[in-house]
Amino acid sequence: MNKIGMFFGTETGTTRLIAKKMQKQLGDDVCDKPVNVNRITPEDMLKYDALILGTPSYGIGEIPGKGASSGCFEPNWEEFLALLPADVDFSGKRIAFFGLGAQERYADRFCSSLFALVEKFKGWGAEIVGDWPTDGYTYDHSAAEVDGRFIGLLIDQRTQGMYTDERITTWLAQVKPLLLEKLTAEA
Repeated sequence: MNKIGMFFGTETGTTRLIAKKMQKQLGDDVCDKPVNVNRITPEDMLKYDALILGTPSYGIGEIPGKGASSGCFEPNWEEFLALLPADVDFSGKRIAFFGLGAQERYADRFCSSLFALVEKFKGWGAEIVGDWPTDGYTYDHSAAEVDGRFIGLLIDQRTQGMYTDERITTWLAQVKPLLLEKLTAEA
């Protein structure tokens, strides 16, 4: 695929909204329309060499899904990941991640679900890009913070919605060339 694939899980629709904002900034010629993971097959995702994946945070750092641990009402990442074959291989794929969470309400686990999702894809051989500074956020703990930086773009639409567009623009300026480089190398 010569475009970036964008997929997300969502419960309230906010992750979908952020994905749509990102895709609009990237443009139809660079990135396909974002699709909810509860509407795709593994093959739909695996055809891309460059991906942007987004997740809400539910539970206490678990991958969001209908399971008892995170308690989503709709199928989400947990259900999609269960569809992947045991020997799935994301080697050769470059992925940037974004996560949503509420830093004040869940200060003890802000966007921690993102870490669990990123670890899955790293374990399957994916190259992860797009870390993000922790400056400007107020929280006690986040599993998504590794070595003083977030492992992807974190969005708190609830209390910092006024920064969302600027954060998206800055982050996309960082990850777009890295993702396009992957597409050019594969062409």
